[in-house]
Amino acid sequence: MTSIDTPRAGAAEAGAPPAVRLDRISKTYGNSTAVDDLCLDIAPGEFFSLLGPSGCGKTTSLRMIGGFTDPSAGTVLLSGEDVTALPPDKRNVNTVFQSYALFDHLSVADNVAFGLKRKGVARAEIRTRVAAMLERVQLGGLGDRKPGTLSGGQRQRVALARALVNRPQVLLLDEPLAALDLKLRRRMQVELKQIQREVGITFVFVTHDQDEALTMSDRVAVMNEGRVEQCGTPEDVYEHPASRFVASFMGTSNLVPGTYRDGQVVLDCGPALPVGPRDGVADGAAVSLSVRPEKIWLSDFEPGMALVRGVVRETVYSGPTTTYLIELAPDVTVSVLEQNTDRSRMEDRWCGGESVEIGWRPEHCLVLE
Repeated sequence: MTSIDTPRAGAAEAGAPPAVRLDRISKTYGNSTAVDDLCLDIAPGEFFSLLGPSGCGKTTSLRMIGGFTDPSAGTVLLSGEDVTALPPDKRNVNTVFQSYALFDHLSVADNVAFGLKRKGVARAEIRTRVAAMLERVQLGGLGDRKPGTLSGGQRQRVALARALVNRPQVLLLDEPLAALDLKLRRRMQVELKQIQREVGITFVFVTHDQDEALTMSDRVAVMNEGRVEQCGTPEDVYEHPASRFVASFMGTSNLVPGTYRDGQVVLDCGPALPVGPRDGVADGAAVSLSVRPEKIWLSDFEPGMALVRGVVRETVYSGPTTTYLIELAPDVTVSVLEQNTDRSRMEDRWCGGESVEIGWRPEHCLVLE
């Protein structure tokens, strides 16, 4: 649980209130806690992602920002204004849902104009704003089409345009790319980030996809069991995970059990490896040594590297890369990722059953209690 004295995850710049502030927000359903005493600041103009597995509380947190779910405790503030008791239509936010929730009987232009008409905006201004927004999301000329005639990516853009045309203070996105195929999803990740930079609106994005969060976000909050385990830039969260959960959830990380002693980790499977002094890790503590697969070398070792012998148990070719599963001990297997460059040849790859030596730089490993 986050204590009252714990600094907020990501404070806004001095002098400017956060676009979103969650102040000790909790949500309980009977004996079940979905969000637990969450404190979070999201800066104006930031692309901020709530990332975590199903049931971690990320969507519930998003719904409390939007007003669709009432918190059991705590306060929601938008640009310094307490909106905890306000309904969704009284908050200057818009939401893009996973289902898009488009009106199939209306044209694309009428879908985008829907919110403006409800606000009583003048017709001439509606036409101007809708046309400009359709151009921005690369749907110019498709205003007369019905949503049912569009591709998945185009429908996603319509939903985005409908939300952005209202010029919200904050745009909430609840896994809006989940229904797209992999190739289109990757393209839309880049386009969505470009659109966010152009409009300058704060985006709060919910996803369970680590690659998606790393690709688009200015900062990421990794959630687990209703709490934020770590909040930081994509690079910080990936390269310097603060817990075993973050290390294992953010991509692939090898977690090898051992004991920390005097600047070394004595692995349970045998060897003692140099890791250097580690602040906050007590001598004799049970730890896990965390090393990313792409940080491990299979040849051309440098002086000072930590070296371990193992046996190749599986070789997985996947186009640009080859992954080796290497057994260090009967219950300890690590994965090693190598790029398939022009110099890589099929006959040079390691095969199952071969004995190999692997190594990594001490600065590329983390010691997690």
